[in-house]
Amino acid sequence: MSQTSVPGQGANAHTAADATAAAQRAAELRIELARHNRAYYEDDAPLIPDAEYDRLFGELVALENDFPELQRPDSPTQRVGGKPVEGFAPVVHRVPMLSLNNGFEDEDVEAFDRRVSDGLRDATRAAAPSDDLFGPQDAPVEYAAELKFDGLAIALRYEQGVLVQAATRGDGTTGEDVTANIRTIKKIPLKLRSDNPPDVLEVRGEVLMFRADFDKLNQAQEAAGEKVFVNPRNAAAGSLRQLDSKITAKRPLSFFAYGVGELVGVPMPETHSALLDWYVTLGIPVNDRREVVKGAAGLLKFYREVGEARVSLPYDIDGVVYKVNRRDEQDRLGFVSRAPRFALAHKFPAQEALTTLLDIEVQVGRTGAITPVARLAPVFVGGATVTNATLHNEDEIRRKDVMIGDTVIVRRAGDVIPEVVGSVLDRRPADARAFVMPAACPVCGSAIEKLPDEAIARCTGGLICAAQRKQALLHFAQRRALDIEGLGDKLVEQLVDQQIIRTPADLFKLGVAKLAALDRMADKSATNLVAALDKARHTTLARFIFALGIRHVGEATAKDLARHFGKLDNLIGVCKRDSDLAELLAVPDVGPIVAESINNFFCEDHNVEVIEQLRAAGVTWPESEPAAAAPLPLAGKTFVLTGTLPTLSRDEAKAMLEAQGAKVAGSVSAKTDYVVAGAEAGSKLAKAEALGVPVLDEDAMRAMLAAL
Repeated sequence: MSQTSVPGQGANAHTAADATAAAQRAAELRIELARHNRAYYEDDAPLIPDAEYDRLFGELVALENDFPELQRPDSPTQRVGGKPVEGFAPVVHRVPMLSLNNGFEDEDVEAFDRRVSDGLRDATRAAAPSDDLFGPQDAPVEYAAELKFDGLAIALRYEQGVLVQAATRGDGTTGEDVTANIRTIKKIPLKLRSDNPPDVLEVRGEVLMFRADFDKLNQAQEAAGEKVFVNPRNAAAGSLRQLDSKITAKRPLSFFAYGVGELVGVPMPETHSALLDWYVTLGIPVNDRREVVKGAAGLLKFYREVGEARVSLPYDIDGVVYKVNRRDEQDRLGFVSRAPRFALAHKFPAQEALTTLLDIEVQVGRTGAITPVARLAPVFVGGATVTNATLHNEDEIRRKDVMIGDTVIVRRAGDVIPEVVGSVLDRRPADARAFVMPAACPVCGSAIEKLPDEAIARCTGGLICAAQRKQALLHFAQRRALDIEGLGDKLVEQLVDQQIIRTPADLFKLGVAKLAALDRMADKSATNLVAALDKARHTTLARFIFALGIRHVGEATAKDLARHFGKLDNLIGVCKRDSDLAELLAVPDVGPIVAESINNFFCEDHNVEVIEQLRAAGVTWPESEPAAAAPLPLAGKTFVLTGTLPTLSRDEAKAMLEAQGAKVAGSVSAKTDYVVAGAEAGSKLAKAEALGVPVLDEDAMRAMLAAL
């Protein structure tokens, strides 16, 4: 191949002939380097020595530096990283990145297959009532089965075949723009291998780190005196979220595609397996351990084969994923809540190990909950070295018969918090001692109390307890609450420890001078935080309710409360009227425990006082009229669903009941108003009959709803 070397003369010294020659040579180098990248990263068969590759790469870098107009987003030089960024911009996913429902047992997979089969049969009948228009009822469904990688979900957006944006999953609706970092991953093509690429292709997949690459990275980190990573997933996530993409470029990240978001300009492949086969032709990495199988038997066979091979795989997985293969069948099944009906994640059992319980200490949560924490002799389990594990509460310690000094079983799976499963009694030492819950809070010295109907003990210190205050402020400032960028753990610790801040309202009194005087703060950081606080004054009612930190009120419930009541004063007013909670129970997914927690929160005058202080500080949000002026017909009624209904899935039946204000619980008790039972109802039906709870079949439930 001929070479045209263009020395760095300065932009103004180049002639038109120089520019033409440079453009031609740059195009040749891009093609050549792309060919070598494919041979090295995709085929594992390098064609030239690394030194020769580096020479070609350096030549292209020099050309693009001398002729900036030649720089292109799909150039191999874009993989070296750019200047550090201030932060990650939000990206709204045009097609939401939904989560998957999980299965753990064979029965879960068999139930999933039944739901899919029944759903497809019902959808076919609805579209074509004649039995002649569809095949045998017992024909097994065809599924695409693949691995569930333990990494970070990413959406890659290609326009006219060129990578233009990459975003994290985030909350499924909005992610973070990590395009600069994704471009450094050599296995992700900057340009699709196609002469006629789609106008838009959004590839969904997973960024991960192979175990061998993880080991090499940790060796390098240790040699440099830097922090080592605990497992490949944390290493991948931490590398991808670097504000300096040059750091990401030095990390050995990989990628596998597993799905699609937006697709414009070409027809959607008819099957999921065809989609992944198409990706391979485009140069997009796809894992080759995937199969098309039929029915529950095929799914379970794939699961067991992968389980046996799991330890020999070069990367971490935490299960397998099943998807209905045909795209038209996926469309007919649709979605429920935040997950597709046509897919299931079949998780592997949690991993366990033995170690010694050295001590039990207690931690104070942001709501005052006192949680016993096991201090353990270090043990490697579930992909990480574990030294601490939750023991949940005092009753759980007694139930598990765990004593300090015991040999205990520790369980951990993926990112799940490690827990102590139990003790090995025949190894209990003579000096083992029982845990005793302290009478006073270890942080503030206030009394610890445990109500008769609760398993969790709580500190009574409230806002005088620094542990609760810090966590409450961090919760208030988190991204999904008021999103106060720059207000992190270390800064909150200083603000609380120096008694500058006592309540969230005090945050909005902070000025640049006060902040700049704190450790690790400077004028620029202080100015940025004050600007972030000013921005946070303008929020939404749902975010504000979530930010208050009410027990049992997460994001989804906060949205439901905002939608239902429209105005915060309406919500406060319900609680102040000393009602029977019926108005709160009319809110979707708000049951008796959540309603009681909300009511208790707003009945405390000091909580309402903090809200008024926040309003006085300029915190505002748009308000609207309530979604419903009166309680729904089944508000306050509790239903339990059991067995398989003739025509409805359990999720569909639940949605119908909740739409009329009912609470759908998972277990039968004396407080249950009705049980809706289908085929193979089992123990829940037996318990309902023993307690005298009315039992309805699907027809009776439909009749009840129709009569409302």
